[in-house]
Amino acid sequence: MNDADVSKQIQQMVRFIRQEAEEKANEISVSAEEEFNIEKLQLVEAEKKKIRQEYERKEKQVQIRKKIEYSMQLNASRIKVLQAQDDLVNSMKEDASKELLNVSHHHHSYEHLLKDLIVQGLLRLKEPSVLLRCRKADVHHVGSVLHSAKEEYAEKAKVHPPEIIVDDVHLPPAPSHHNAHGPFCSGGVVLASRDGKIVFENTLDARLDVVFRKKLPEIRKSLFGQVAA
Repeated sequence: MNDADVSKQIQQMVRFIRQEAEEKANEISVSAEEEFNIEKLQLVEAEKKKIRQEYERKEKQVQIRKKIEYSMQLNASRIKVLQAQDDLVNSMKEDASKELLNVSHHHHSYEHLLKDLIVQGLLRLKEPSVLLRCRKADVHHVGSVLHSAKEEYAEKAKVHPPEIIVDDVHLPPAPSHHNAHGPFCSGGVVLASRDGKIVFENTLDARLDVVFRKKLPEIRKSLFGQVAA
């Protein structure tokens, strides 16, 4: 084999090696690009997932905030409604309290009422001797019915007529412009055992409180169409 043949074979080998190298390099390049594209796609998907999760988290926060705000507004509205209902009910009680002031102006019927209140108190206490307290303006009216009240009680309770001592200390007077914020009493009596351990408040104001508490569910149902819990 001469030098020319040798050179030709060497050149062929070089071309073959170069072609193999180029093909290998191309394969490496394609593989690297595929791996890069796969990794890039994975990164993009991961970022998309993070963005979706962040969006969902913020959306949940917005929904929760909306629910809280709605709940707060609803509660505030309910409180306003309940406050308005309470104001109306309280104004009715205030009107009833003002009406009580007229009861003592009708002397005959008021004395009959005082007698009934005294008898009721005696039946509740069932004491042989009691202390009675009334307004200073009612001392005369109480004195007028005291005897008949004792007799009626004795007949109902099947006992001797009790001793009733009218206290020198009086209940507060009716409310007036001069005493608008002080203690007051619209009428009625307070009875107590002599030792003071048993006290029965049977004033008009106390009776109104009792009746009002008892009838409050009916009043609310009549006014607002439901019975308050």
